[in-house]
Amino acid sequence: MSTFFNITSEIGSLTKILVHSPDNGLGKVVPSMAQDWLFEDIVHLETIRRDEYDYYTKLLLYFLDPQKIKGRLKEIDDPAKNRVFYQPAHPEFYRSEHVIELQWLLGEVLSDNLLRSQIIAAVCALEGCTHATQGLLHTYTPAELASCLLSGTGNDKSVLFAPIPNFIFTRDIGIVIKDHIVLNKPAKIARHREALLAKYIFFYHPLFSPYTDKIIELHQNRPAFLIPENNSESIITLEGGDVMMISENHLIIGISERTSAAAAAQLAEKVFEKKLVSKISMISIPRKRDYMHIDTIFTQVKKNVWVMMGLFSEKMNDEKNSVSIEKSLIKQNEITATVMQFNKKDLAAPIQFSSLEALLRDISINDFGCEEVKIIFSGNNEYPYSAREQWTDSCNLLALKEGVVLSYDRNEKTNTAFEAAGFTLIKVKNLIDDLENDKIQVGEIENTVILMPSSELSRARGGFHCMSMPIERSSI
Repeated sequence: MSTFFNITSEIGSLTKILVHSPDNGLGKVVPSMAQDWLFEDIVHLETIRRDEYDYYTKLLLYFLDPQKIKGRLKEIDDPAKNRVFYQPAHPEFYRSEHVIELQWLLGEVLSDNLLRSQIIAAVCALEGCTHATQGLLHTYTPAELASCLLSGTGNDKSVLFAPIPNFIFTRDIGIVIKDHIVLNKPAKIARHREALLAKYIFFYHPLFSPYTDKIIELHQNRPAFLIPENNSESIITLEGGDVMMISENHLIIGISERTSAAAAAQLAEKVFEKKLVSKISMISIPRKRDYMHIDTIFTQVKKNVWVMMGLFSEKMNDEKNSVSIEKSLIKQNEITATVMQFNKKDLAAPIQFSSLEALLRDISINDFGCEEVKIIFSGNNEYPYSAREQWTDSCNLLALKEGVVLSYDRNEKTNTAFEAAGFTLIKVKNLIDDLENDKIQVGEIENTVILMPSSELSRARGGFHCMSMPIERSSI
């Protein structure tokens, strides 16, 4: 029996994706808790919704499910409609089977009375709620409860418990490896409720429940409370931004601020046991907020084109000892990446690559048969723009199909580098207008960087690679 999901690359044409539109919880983030909740700053919710994320939803629908939006743009944007197109609990919500809203799925899971009781009890235990709050949640409809569990906000607009604003970054709740789903083990307390809710969705929603034998969960070999605090690498933590199904038989796993070495090793063992891939590359990067996942320092654009941060390039490795402000800072902070590749046939003889760039070139040449490889660098590798634009996710791009990617418009130097490499730059508003008016068809769009508005979304430290959990792509 074929599954509902299948991913064999980062760049095959997207056909199904899991997303979560910004909910009221983002508007509840307060300055004193912003960093605890993994945000860099407080954000303006309505700007994110109306001026930024809405374009993302529309664009995904034009590419993945055009019948839901084609010819309806004027109606959808009518102020009198009060955004009902985007509200999962509303009868006029878009309810796409290709651009799938997690809040909608959670609401459907909560319609089962037994699961509803279990989830309320689990969340209330996790959040330390009173018995009165637990009783209040039992009075909510499934749709109201789904909204509350994600935003932390009750029907009367009161804050019942902390929001989980990072749920918009759906990449991190799980990752699809071929026809299997790996559930995450978040490193930060702020994301524990996300993992709990995701587990119920993937085990119990009818879209996924027939395939529970395809779910991969990691486990703590030794109870975490028995592990010394200075031995955090033994604690199992994993987030989806550190896992890339890069080609048919090749998986990349990052070891980072959010994913431990123990988790990476356990995932590799499970994937090899299930014979899902024949080789796995491990990339260990600095445990810094700047590079929380590997997808913040590189993503794939085409078989032979990548975007990456120049600090991890071959040239930087060769020039670390040269005299410049940037090189001195790099040497002082030991900003390097260690890259090891394991082949299932000979696990005892891993290959070590000289740099991250060397691995990416090898993938293009040996996995995809390319002769020439193009690396586009964050900020065009100009100091200080390389670091500034990496911070605002210049390397965290989502491929809608090979060569067509979403990028923040604010990363001007990086986008200019794409243009110099032969890519067309187009603002998302202009592209949507052209698609709506039949000036261009999705199939005609090639080698294009779609520029997305980003004044508020970028404050949350996540790009469109983070804001997506692809569950099906076509083969390339």
